[in-house]
Amino acid sequence: MSKRRPPKRKKINPHFWIFCEGETEEAYALWLRAEYRLPIEVVAKVSGSHISKRYIQAYKRGKPTHSKDRDFLMYDADVPEILEQLTRIRHAMLIASNPSIELWFLLHYQDQAARISEEECIRQLSHRNGTKYSKGMLDEKLKKRLKEYCEDACKRASALTLYNNPSTNMHELIRAFEEAKAKQA
Repeated sequence: MSKRRPPKRKKINPHFWIFCEGETEEAYALWLRAEYRLPIEVVAKVSGSHISKRYIQAYKRGKPTHSKDRDFLMYDADVPEILEQLTRIRHAMLIASNPSIELWFLLHYQDQAARISEEECIRQLSHRNGTKYSKGMLDEKLKKRLKEYCEDACKRASALTLYNNPSTNMHELIRAFEEAKAKQA
């Protein structure tokens, strides 16, 4: 593996590697990269049955890396077999949403403590946003809401029990980006 060499008297900022399963996760991760202006590499559409420590290492082989780099797995936690496989990848932080990432988006609008389906999350998002929500797309109204109410969503998400329905720990990814951004300033 090639290593990035730190320039003399200059600190190295961590590179964030986000491995995710779907178009919506990819769209959100790319939006976060644009918002935070951090070195974020998005590796999308990695099937849950194929993601492993070996896959991650093989993907990163030949690319510049550093010991401060951080790996994240952004997946839905609604399939127990996939969730079990993902939790075995110890070196990467699992960012899991149950039933789906749309729950995280919904938390920018409201508290959600009762069990909910992915379809109901999508219906609620369409209703709250005033536009038809489509998976894999973040419209301007939703992006504005995601930016303005992120702190509220983080508080709501932290009150949920991870891996249960509903739950998400997306706030941990946001916290990591916030900390990295603060160190750059």
